[in-house]
Amino acid sequence: MEEKKFDLNSLIGFVLLGAIMLWYFYTNQPTPEEIAKQKTEQVQDSIQKTQEAVVQSNKVESANENIVVNPSDSLAFTQIQNKLGAFAYSASLPSAKAQETVIENDLVKIKISNLGGQVTEVLLKEFETYEMKPLYLIKDKNASFNISFATQDNRNLQTKDLFFEPTLTKDGENQVLSMKLKVSADQYLEYRYEIKPNDYMLDFAIRTQGMNNAINSSQNINLDWNLKSFRTEKSIKYENQYTDLRYLHNNEFDDMNAMGDGDEEDVEKLNWVAFKQQFFTSILLTDEPFEKSKLVLKNLMQDEDVDTVFTKQYLASIPLQAKNGELNYNMNMYYGPVDYKILSKYEGKQLDRIISLGWGIFRWINKYVFIPVFSFLSSFIGNYGIVIILMTLVVRIIMSPVVYKSYLSSAKMKVLRPEMEEINNKLKGKDNAMKRQQETMALQRKAGVNPLSGCIPALIQMPVFFALFRFFPANIDIRHKGFLWADDLSAYDEVLKLPFKIPFYGDHVSLFPILASVAIFFYMRMTQSQQMNMQQPTQEGMPDMQKMMKMMMYFSPLMMLFFFNSYASSLSLYYFISNLLTIVIMLVIKHYIIDEDKIHAQIQENKKKPAKKKSAFRERLDTAMKQAQDQQETKKKINKGGKR
Repeated sequence: MEEKKFDLNSLIGFVLLGAIMLWYFYTNQPTPEEIAKQKTEQVQDSIQKTQEAVVQSNKVESANENIVVNPSDSLAFTQIQNKLGAFAYSASLPSAKAQETVIENDLVKIKISNLGGQVTEVLLKEFETYEMKPLYLIKDKNASFNISFATQDNRNLQTKDLFFEPTLTKDGENQVLSMKLKVSADQYLEYRYEIKPNDYMLDFAIRTQGMNNAINSSQNINLDWNLKSFRTEKSIKYENQYTDLRYLHNNEFDDMNAMGDGDEEDVEKLNWVAFKQQFFTSILLTDEPFEKSKLVLKNLMQDEDVDTVFTKQYLASIPLQAKNGELNYNMNMYYGPVDYKILSKYEGKQLDRIISLGWGIFRWINKYVFIPVFSFLSSFIGNYGIVIILMTLVVRIIMSPVVYKSYLSSAKMKVLRPEMEEINNKLKGKDNAMKRQQETMALQRKAGVNPLSGCIPALIQMPVFFALFRFFPANIDIRHKGFLWADDLSAYDEVLKLPFKIPFYGDHVSLFPILASVAIFFYMRMTQSQQMNMQQPTQEGMPDMQKMMKMMMYFSPLMMLFFFNSYASSLSLYYFISNLLTIVIMLVIKHYIIDEDKIHAQIQENKKKPAKKKSAFRERLDTAMKQAQDQQETKKKINKGGKR
């Protein structure tokens, strides 16, 4: 038999292998933080499993609601009691499971979960997204409604983690859902929802009964309402511009847009807060104003080129006040469209301020002129494109006297222009600027021509322009309503999809902005000579107005083309028809109403008349100009004397 010899190489190999294994286990052992995290997760998982086990093993006698807990689960029940204290009772009821109760009418369907007693789904039945899918304001945990509080035994709990017991009843035609977070059979925190037929507004209340020995009212009780707004419209950039947070405090309106990263406000005496999208909104109203609230709005769309599910995130954090240890708040919830006809019917609440109609005079024009006119026309005309054209026609006819006044002033200045050029040639040089201005104004006054009369009509039209700029993007009536090639007048009318993106223009071509730009170009070309007539002859040291007008003639249509490519096609349709009608009105005025020979004769007659008494303003202006001229003459003489 062969004798076995000691193998030194094998021994060295085993030693090295053992050293490698020891090094591996040492370097890969978990850190203290990781061990703590694992223990926490295990504890949480254990609590969740034991709670589910208790719920599964509970047996409820329907007659007296006595709860019988399986003795084998007594350890699990003890763990839940240690976690929830008095609120462990709610976790032992049959309702302690992820179940939803539905309340609905013909307009809205709302699901409310046992877990947290909160709204988990809101479907608007009469609306769809831009992709023609069902339109949800709340779904897939994009919203949270939670009250955080401290218990008498110093536990910090949140209602979103606790189970409520639902009871659905009827009050006439109204559906009433009571969600109760119970400490015992007659001690509870209640959310009460009531929905009426054909109404987007819910009655909502938060109440407690016998909870003063469970909730520590000396500690903060805070209501947090959080929501991420879904994208619902075709142009996400356009939609995001009109998605904001609006609120009423001390009966005064304010808003937050957060087109940057975010915005935050501390508000006192909050009447209502609205998480507003372009055409839809979620509102929380209270009968008695909240003393203090914190409102936060975050922009979730940092890159407009990236498609996204959400546009913005809202948060309303509201401290609640317990009276005699109990909560009692009567409120309302609104989930529905941003529609003037609907929101304005809730009298005394100023909910129409949620609609983006502009501020000041622009809002006034929209509210009292354009909304009634549009509603009247659409009441008997089904095609909203035709309604917009007829509305444009009404506006242009109303504004035609202003156009006439402007054109008449231009014609007068054109007739007077040769005499003004004669004054310029007679009084040349910077030293005669003041005297030249005085004589020009004297000529205009004697001829009965006011150079400002052409500017005032243009200024009158500006509020109308800006009011309509706000009116169409806020008008939900035109949403998903088509006209010609545009399938949605509230969105851009894409006729060509580009395989690339043009900066400031987009990745598509809209036709209505092109037509509007062409109409603006010809309108400005027609008015260029009229505008030049309104200007006094070019004087020394002044820029060439003709060149500036030519630049504007090309710049304005180009700006319209780029700026309106992603805007609502209804807006571009209005400006196209408006400029087209204005061109026609100007041609009619020029060729059939204005007679330059008669105007010239009238000016000559005005010159023969005695000069009218100057107004107080004119007197002061002439005096100031005379003093300035005298000072200029004195300075000129001093300079000449110094040179000698």
